[in-house]
Amino acid sequence: QVQLVESGGGLVQAGGSLRLSCAASGRTFNRYSMGWFRRAPGKERAIVAAISWGAPNTYYADSVKGRFTISRDNAKNTVYLQMNSLKPEDTAVYYCAARGPYKHYLGEYDYWGQGTQVTVSS
Repeated sequence: QVQLVESGGGLVQAGGSLRLSCAASGRTFNRYSMGWFRRAPGKERAIVAAISWGAPNTYYADSVKGRFTISRDNAKNTVYLQMNSLKPEDTAVYYCAARGPYKHYLGEYDYWGQGTQVTVSS
C-alpha cells in the first residue's frame, strides 16, 4: 500500500510559477512510476506528466511541454512538479499517483493522493 500526500498548490497570476510536491509512504518508493494528473472544471482527469521508476524517463502532455518539469527524489520519497509560465487554463485540481511496483509510467495508476488546487488568475 502506498499513501500519497500532495502539497504546494495555491493561487498564482498568469506567467507565474508553482512547485507541487508529493510525499509517498513506504520503503519501496523507488520501485514505482509516478504521475501527475489534473482535473479542470467540467473536464475529465488527464495526465500531465509522468516519470519512470528507474533510470528516469519522463512523459509530458503536449499542453505542458517546455513549461512543466517532473522530477523525483527517491531518498526523500518525493516527486515534484515544477510549473512555470502558468496559464489560466492550467487551473485544476492536481493529483499525484503511483503505479507499480516496476510498471511502465503509462497505464492505469494504482494509488492516488487527495489532490491540491492550483488556480491561475489572468
